[in-house]
Amino acid sequence: MTKYFSVAWCRVHKQAKLLAGVLCLLIAVPAYGQSGGVRRELPPELMPKHPAGKESQRANIDAKRAIENMYSDDALPRSREFKRTDSTYYVGWMFEGIYKYTHAADYIGFKNAAAALEKSLALLERDYKRNLSVRSDNILVLLPAYNFQIDFTIIAAALVHVYGNTDEPEKIVPLLRRAIKYNMQREYYLDPYNMLAWTVHRNRFYTSEKYWFLKNTIDENEQLANRYLDSGMRAIEKNKYLNTTLFPPGYIDAEKNGVYHYKNILHAYNFRIDSAEHYFELMRKNGRLPHNNYANFKSIIGDFRTAQAEYKIASEQDAGDKRLQEWAYFTTILEIYKANPKTAISLSRNMIKAGGSTPGYGWYNIALARSLTYDGQVAQAERYGGRAADFKELHIGTTLGQSHYDFSLQLVKLVNKEQSWQMDRFENSNWWYNPKVLWSMACKLTDKYLQQFLIINQFSQNPERERVIYKLFSTENVVSWDEIWYLVRDFSTRYFLSRFRKEAETDKRQYIRKYFEFFTARLLVEQGKHKEAKPILDKLLRDPNTDADFEKLFTARIYQAQAECAHTLKNDRMRDEWLYKMYVLYPQLLPFTGMKPNMILHVSGDVDKGVEERLRKCNINWVNGTGTHAPEAYVIFTGTGKKKGITYYVLDRTGNYIVEKQSFAWQKADETGKELAYRLFNIGGKEAEDAEETEKKK
Repeated sequence: MTKYFSVAWCRVHKQAKLLAGVLCLLIAVPAYGQSGGVRRELPPELMPKHPAGKESQRANIDAKRAIENMYSDDALPRSREFKRTDSTYYVGWMFEGIYKYTHAADYIGFKNAAAALEKSLALLERDYKRNLSVRSDNILVLLPAYNFQIDFTIIAAALVHVYGNTDEPEKIVPLLRRAIKYNMQREYYLDPYNMLAWTVHRNRFYTSEKYWFLKNTIDENEQLANRYLDSGMRAIEKNKYLNTTLFPPGYIDAEKNGVYHYKNILHAYNFRIDSAEHYFELMRKNGRLPHNNYANFKSIIGDFRTAQAEYKIASEQDAGDKRLQEWAYFTTILEIYKANPKTAISLSRNMIKAGGSTPGYGWYNIALARSLTYDGQVAQAERYGGRAADFKELHIGTTLGQSHYDFSLQLVKLVNKEQSWQMDRFENSNWWYNPKVLWSMACKLTDKYLQQFLIINQFSQNPERERVIYKLFSTENVVSWDEIWYLVRDFSTRYFLSRFRKEAETDKRQYIRKYFEFFTARLLVEQGKHKEAKPILDKLLRDPNTDADFEKLFTARIYQAQAECAHTLKNDRMRDEWLYKMYVLYPQLLPFTGMKPNMILHVSGDVDKGVEERLRKCNINWVNGTGTHAPEAYVIFTGTGKKKGITYYVLDRTGNYIVEKQSFAWQKADETGKELAYRLFNIGGKEAEDAEETEKKK
């Protein structure tokens, strides 16, 4: 889940907003002495003056500042000028700190920003502390303190973000509590109660032993965060009597939207679906619906169609932001659900290209590795997984932290190891009596089990596993439901069977219950109870809540389980039918199932016998088409010498393309035969060739 407020959102129009705010104050109330004010002249301590001996220098800085923008590229030279004029005035340090904050993209950059911001805040509080506590419904009382209060919230908000980005929450809480003590009648850009709730929620899985401001369980921390939000709402209501006449109508809705935003984050995380919907709807009515978070919420309740539409809106709003774009990462998972891994690959590559090695780069490489995995490009997936492992990701503006990052990466690696093992079986139909292949498979199987134990050992220390991973869909889950199967399939089948059965009965998300039922059926298959599993699988295929476009991966896995049941129950005709359906729906999955699908092969042109023989040695049941359930593959050999090429495509039983017509050049017969086998399952293809060519150029 992403944050709602950020200093960056007011980047371009901050000075205009400030001036507009002052004008609103001047227009909104009558002159002092005509509004029922208790005093007819300003108290001396509230007069807008600077410390003795600094008046002229600071007045000069204030005059120049009025026409400068601290968010522009000129902010840094302006900060130096202001500090030369008076280095004890906070404004120069504020310009420097805000400039460095808005341009930071790594740990060192944020630490540099923190130094200037801390200096600025200290100077502001030293010289103008009394102004920060001014409260009044009278314009002439509030106005002298107004700019100082605005600046305090700008600096403090930037510091909160900096401390969050450098993983220093222990510095955030004292700062926010100090801000609350000033008791400003508006918090402007800071929202301390919301930020306290965010900080607690972001660190909810830790205890007071690590951070003194936390409780000792996730539930207690979530309750604490919720209490902070309630306090924030009370503060808004308490200050209403002062602010109603001073600020434009609707200001209170904007302040409440901040509370609503964090309320829906907490409720969605804790699966209080109706409450989350309520707060999302309040924000929608106010025109401030957070589309990325709403998409995350829709995804966890199984409304993938709406989720993708909301991610698209979020993509238009977040364009150019140099941090993880959650909409992009999670959209790749939705494309995998839709049997469009190539679309997911393209999106991931584009995000990597656009963002470079800025925050989010590691996440996009994980997304690319996962997308390549589901497209069957195992070697490429391992390469990009390695890049993600080598990158020091900076988790900015999101509750997704290093533990989520590591878990997602390790799980993609696990799926890759399983697929690599299955590749030996697919490429060699005689694998079971080929010593070389058997040795390779044994080594890979050992690697897979070691990877599983690595994840389990790390995961056993994660207090969120019950509500994030085992729930299959949650706002903090950064992997696909299908990947979770690879994690649980070989461990404590009885425990998970009991757990998923219970979830299928009790989970309130009507579109999600079927996933728990599916896991139950798959675990029964693992136990050899195929007759018990089959009625569940049959029921799932009739489920009216399945979206035919957005849940193709789910349906394909049901076909796979049905084929396994049919094979064990000696029903070869139904096994072939289920495998054919799986091929039509999601062909990239089949080579990694361990089963032998039927295929009709048509070879023409200047046929190279070496390529054809190697192709036929792959674990595919080549049939003649008489009364069998099989797609038809066409392979045409062209050219000679260094310009040898192969054109291929695959049709279903009605003549529609499953694998579009494509061509590629080749040299070595053995490698080409294996590559062609994968291409007939729509693995790789032109996209993979273009990407490989780009890598070589780099």
